[in-house]
Amino acid sequence: MAKNNNHKKPTATVVFIFGGSGDLNQRKLTPALYNLFIDEFMPDNFAIIGTGRTDYSDEKFRGHLLQGIKEFSRRKDDKNATWESFQQHISYLRMDADKPEDYNGIAKIIEDREKAWGEHPNVLFYLAVAPQLVPDIATNLKKLKLCKDKNNTRIVVEKPFGHDLQSAKELNSLLTGLFEENQIYRIDHYLGKETVQNILALRFANALFEPIWNCNYIDHVQITAAETVGVEDRGGYYEQAGALRDMVQNHILQVLCMIAMEAPVSFEANEIRNKKSDVLNAIRKINKHEVQKYAVRGQYGSGWMQGKKEKAYREEKGVNPESSTDTFAAVKFYIDNWRWQGVPFYVRTGKHLMEKTTLITIQFKEAPKYAFPTEASETWRANRLTISIQPEMDIRLRFQAKRPGQTMSLNPVDMVFSYNDNYDEPQPEAYETLLLDAMMGNATQFMRGDQVEIAWEVVAPILETWESRPPVDFPNYAPGSWGPEDAEALIARDGRTWVTLPPKKDRKES
Repeated sequence: MAKNNNHKKPTATVVFIFGGSGDLNQRKLTPALYNLFIDEFMPDNFAIIGTGRTDYSDEKFRGHLLQGIKEFSRRKDDKNATWESFQQHISYLRMDADKPEDYNGIAKIIEDREKAWGEHPNVLFYLAVAPQLVPDIATNLKKLKLCKDKNNTRIVVEKPFGHDLQSAKELNSLLTGLFEENQIYRIDHYLGKETVQNILALRFANALFEPIWNCNYIDHVQITAAETVGVEDRGGYYEQAGALRDMVQNHILQVLCMIAMEAPVSFEANEIRNKKSDVLNAIRKINKHEVQKYAVRGQYGSGWMQGKKEKAYREEKGVNPESSTDTFAAVKFYIDNWRWQGVPFYVRTGKHLMEKTTLITIQFKEAPKYAFPTEASETWRANRLTISIQPEMDIRLRFQAKRPGQTMSLNPVDMVFSYNDNYDEPQPEAYETLLLDAMMGNATQFMRGDQVEIAWEVVAPILETWESRPPVDFPNYAPGSWGPEDAEALIARDGRTWVTLPPKKDRKES
């Protein structure tokens, strides 16, 4: 096991994973906890208990999770027999989340651990379940005496957090009626990604950027979150969601907040979240009559992609053959405050697009050209900062440089910081970071209730307009493209174009 004693560990912790036999636990949660164990971030005393209706023995449950680690973990090899030690902390509690009496088993487990360890543990309830099960589970958990301990008992709720503004308010009201706000951890795994977290370091630890991080120097901002896959086997879920709900309302708006927020006075959780809420409150609400001017939706049809024939969205399992669900969304936002007045934020996301990428682009205004001869301006490009979150993790700054030779010819060149090239240690998965934060009681990277509701308010006019006006052109883009033509027009009307990185083999790094 890796030796790493230069960090704080959580105190004794019991993690209950509702939906323990499900896909999220097997693919993400247990592999994340296993990597934390290898890196010695787990407490000396800890227990992981999966709950569910499936009739598992502890041994069979452990085997199920081991299969997930072998298939999905960033560490698939168990060279040091670490799994043998880790699995001793895992057990399974068969229970029906609808039956209040079954929750007595949870209280008994915690009581037994407390006696064995000689200390009262932190208790983390991770709700890796369908959204409709959350209210009943939360209500039944509240009946346990231990949930009154607001300092040591926490509940982690997965997205989607509500289906719209009204349902998000209702869920917030329910949860805050049962638990204190500081006990509720609304998780968005995007915020745990290493490159996303580095945005704050880039902005506020470098005097180079902050003086020009405003409307005086920045022309516009772009955020792209593109996937090459379709909805796969999630057609039933996606019919109730769509790209705007599934990605823009949470992931993309949270990233936008990190780009646009004011400098915090500390990294205390509520200080960071206050700054993010300020951004959300400042986003200009789109009038329903102007939605077409600011937002574009799309749905993929059938076609060939990377040598494979792909189904149209309407042909996917669990999808209505006449579905109006958006598998692509692009929106132009404005933030009405002093820092960002007049700077457009273009965001786009979609399924079955040309490449898998999450990219943030800060496009600066052009420098004056008048001092240079005509030949210098032929290849003139504005400075640009590009933050690539996936699949590459790098930050590149584009600037102008003179080409060797007797003439004043300028070319744009990239200065690149690559995580993989600069750090030998593997980057932790997003869930590793967030699970450790939850065990430590650090809510900085988790959404507060007001943030969730304001984010729904931002997209509500678009959702309501789209729902009241069924599209007449679906499907309107082919697999392997960059989405519908209207998305290109959205940004082209302003004299701009969407930014993509060149193929990896063509990227020049300086």
